[in-house]
Amino acid sequence: MQQVLEILAQQGPVDPSEIATRLDRPVDEVEALIRQAQEEGILLGYRALINWEKADGEKIYAFISVEATPEHNRGFDKIADYVSHFDEVHSVYLMSGISDLTVVVEGSDFREIARFVAEKLAPIPGVRSTATSFVLKTYKMEGEIVAEEAGNHRLAVSP
Repeated sequence: MQQVLEILAQQGPVDPSEIATRLDRPVDEVEALIRQAQEEGILLGYRALINWEKADGEKIYAFISVEATPEHNRGFDKIADYVSHFDEVHSVYLMSGISDLTVVVEGSDFREIARFVAEKLAPIPGVRSTATSFVLKTYKMEGEIVAEEAGNHRLAVSP
């Protein structure tokens, strides 16, 4: 299954017959592996990777560090689950280090994200503090280079 998942992760939806040819396996076996991965919640979906800056899209992303109080026998799961259901939330991660959770939020402008933090995220019971960092420029996303360096900026060396 791992080889099938690697192909799908790198190239998105690929016809099962093409995967079968690449891996020298029967098509029905590949189809069964994909179906199993979907049923087990391993393969969650296929998405296009879009550079919104070039597409003139009105999308702003922020990474929000959240310090929270864990619940007895549930840890941070209840808060993370609650936060995950907001439409503005792109991703939620349990972290090691300084913050407990990192919440990735998508909005149309800085004010929209600020309102989300002030009105929806910060008031959640158990949330002790938040620290918001806005994405100013993306250089690499999901393993793909987004911003290519514009030429060589090194100065010529002269004797």
